[in-house]
Amino acid sequence: MEAEAAKYIGAGIACIGMAGAGIGLGQIFGQYLAGALRNPSAADGQFGRLIFGFAITEALGIFSLLVALILLFVV
Repeated sequence: MEAEAAKYIGAGIACIGMAGAGIGLGQIFGQYLAGALRNPSAADGQFGRLIFGFAITEALGIFSLLVALILLFVV
């Protein structure tokens, strides 16, 4: 296998993390909405945790994209 082909395969595998981040964001917001509909008075207290979970999940997706770009253009 040539090194160029291995680079593209590695970058494609690294992009799987972005799909995982998308699934994670859907889970975070879906569970928040389900909990907020069951107990609306507690929804405001959990909003900070929702934003923190969103930020961490999105950061992992961006990190995955960064690894893929490094594999494509630097290595």
